[in-house]
Order: sequence, then structure tokens, then C-alpha cells
Amino acid sequence: MNPIIQIKPLGFPWETVDPFLFCAYHDDAYPRANAQMGPNAALKGRDIGQDFSRKDGWSMYHGAQVPGFPAHPHRGFETVTVVRKGLIDHSDSLGAKARFGRGDTQWLTAGAGIVHSEMFPLLDADAPNPLELFQIWLNLPAASKMVKPHFTMFWSEHIPRRIEHDQQGRATEIAIVAGALADADAPLAPPPDSWATQTDADVAIWTIRMEPNATWTLPAAAGVGKRRNLYFFKGKSVKLAGKEIAGGSAIEVNAAAPLLLANGDEVSEFLMLQGRPIAEPVAQYGPFVMNTQAEIAQAMQDYRRTQFGGWPWRDDAPVHGRDPARFAKHPDGREERPERE
Repeated sequence: MNPIIQIKPLGFPWETVDPFLFCAYHDDAYPRANAQMGPNAALKGRDIGQDFSRKDGWSMYHGAQVPGFPAHPHRGFETVTVVRKGLIDHSDSLGAKARFGRGDTQWLTAGAGIVHSEMFPLLDADAPNPLELFQIWLNLPAASKMVKPHFTMFWSEHIPRRIEHDQQGRATEIAIVAGALADADAPLAPPPDSWATQTDADVAIWTIRMEPNATWTLPAAAGVGKRRNLYFFKGKSVKLAGKEIAGGSAIEVNAAAPLLLANGDEVSEFLMLQGRPIAEPVAQYGPFVMNTQAEIAQAMQDYRRTQFGGWPWRDDAPVHGRDPARFAKHPDGREERPERE
């Protein structure tokens, strides 16, 4: 069996396969910060409120002063936000808030409905403020679409990482947001109603970084019926089972067999998404993902009527001050902070 099922160019957002809905990759070279924690640069020529231009290497997205995504609703799926550089300020209709980044992941189960904002505060007035993140939409099965909203923080210090060396001593580093890798630390527990809690779903979210000319064998998924995509987002070239593939590619591979990766002469990085399909109908309208159009209509009606609990913040794009410390405050008042800053 050919280990490579299909290869497509990366776009925006990245195409995914069931149980995932899509992945948005943001890599923004923000300049120095101004006094409002936005970019210290003229915004002329940008469509403020809808700026996906990547002008000068960055976008404001839906932000007016601070880049990011002001208050918006979700129902029926989960967002997994993996932040590699920079910070995100989260606020939501449950009264929770968080500042996370620099290797952290937030896993948010929207369930029956939540409104949240995701702003990208720029804190350094003397140097650039790069931001790099993945936001992955993971579907929920019909039985879980109306569960209570819930968010979990995976602080960078707790995310399992494994470094493997080939015979020449060249390293491959794997960060394991979800799923298990032999000999790595035990995986973190996803939110209780996630598809990823189903053992036979074998949901895996890994980032993979290979040194120049490193080789590494990606192990087979557990069991059968899983689908696996590799997103080759940084690097020049890699050989998969002997086939050379250029950077900027989305590669669906056979999850049932091990796969040899042989990197080219530059550092290469991949995101891997894997899981057993939910195999249910998908009806989507913007931020709502259900099983039928009738359920989408109900979601829109419920949001108009309840605002999914209302918005308890002073504005629709809150940021959490200039202290760079990461934290999370949950709806029940419980506070979390990473062990190290």
C-alpha cells in the first residue's frame, strides 16, 4: 500500500479530515508595541475589523487597536489553540479569562455555546513581537454537541516532549499535545467530553521538529480506521518513504503503518493531526458546527435569544494588562499559574 494518500499545497486555513474541521496557522511578525499594546505602526491601508492582509508580514484580523479576534460565539465543537510564540488573552461569557502562550495550549469545548475573545497583546515596546500559533477545530459527536462548555490549560512546562536521535546523532523533537508516543511522558487529559477522550479514537496532535538531515520513523497509529495528516509548514524538503516532498505541503498518509521521514538540509517542522473519524453528518454555519441545518437554525436562534450567557466584560476585545505572567481564571474562580515564568 502506498504510504502517501494525497499531497496538497497549504492554504489558509489548512484543510483537515474527520474528526478535525480545519486548522488556522498564524505566523505574524508584529513590530514593536505602542502604548495601547497594539503595533507601533500606521494602520493605513488595512481593512480594520477584517484585516487578513499580511501587509508587512502581519495582520490585525478583527482587532481595531490590538490584533486578534474580539467576542464571537461557538457551538458544537472544540478549539485547540497551540501557541508557539507570543501571547493570547482569552475572555469568555462564563466569566473566565486567561493569558497563555510561549508553548502553552488551550483546549476549549464550546459544547452548547460560548462566546469568547482571543486578543494578541503586544508587550515589548523595544523589540518585535512575533506571534505563531495553530488553532485547530476538532468536531464533537452528536451526543456531546450540547455539553456544558469547558476549557483546559496545558501549560508548556507540562506538555510531554521527546527527543529522538538517529544513528548520526541528529535530533527530532516531538511535542505531544494529545495522544501517546512510546517512552514519552504520559499524555495530558483532554476535556471530559472531547472526542479525544475516547480511547479507540486515538486522537493525536503533535508538532515535530527535525534537525537538518535527521531521520525518524513516525510510528503507526493504534488499531485501524484512523486518518493522519502531516502539515509540512517549515523547511525546504523531506523524503517520506523515499518520496521527496517540498515544504508548504499537506500530506495525508497511511496511519496504519510506520513512516520513515528523512529530512533535507534545513530544519523542518510539521504538525500532525490524527484520529478515528466521527463519521456523522456535518452542518456548519460560521462558528456553529452541528449535524443538521435545523440544528444550525436552532443555534442561531439560541444565540440571538441568550447570547450564550451574555458578555461580562467592559468591551468586546479585553486585554489583561502589561504583566507578561501567564495565568488562567476559571468560571468557578479557581486560578492557575504555570510553575515557572
